Amino acid sequence: LLVEELEGARPGYFRVESWRTIVERNGGRGTPATAEATVKLHAGGERIVSTGEGNGPVNALDHALRHALLRVYPELEGFELIDFKVRILDQMQGTDAVTRVLIETTDGETSWSTVGVGPNLIEASWEALTDSAIWGLRHRGVLAR
Repeated sequence: LLVEELEGARPGYFRVESWRTIVERNGGRGTPATAEATVKLHAGGERIVSTGEGNGPVNALDHALRHALLRVYPELEGFELIDFKVRILDQMQGTDAVTRVLIETTDGETSWSTVGVGPNLIEASWEALTDSAIWGLRHRGVLAR
């Protein structure tokens, strides 16, 4: 997918307008935080705004992205994120470090991995999530709508 993107030949299943996440905790220590994500994208000739909730920002983004894309690509219904790994690439930088996110997804028959890299953990996760959806649709032979 990266090579195709660099060559301008990446499949155009959807175009992201914007996304954001909010993490909130009401209460003291021991009270679980919740996250909400909003995704705005264009797919199938329409603008789609979707929100998702989760136990963290990446989980909420995953829910919002799937909810948005299912309207146009029902083939995503069986996709499931089964592994999520984060690695710090330049450990001496602390919280300013570049991170690599590896996501493994399955459709029940096949599994695939996608990666996102960047100084922002959530943005790197978003890259891996969107690439996972694109790869899965492509693997199933779904054409861009």
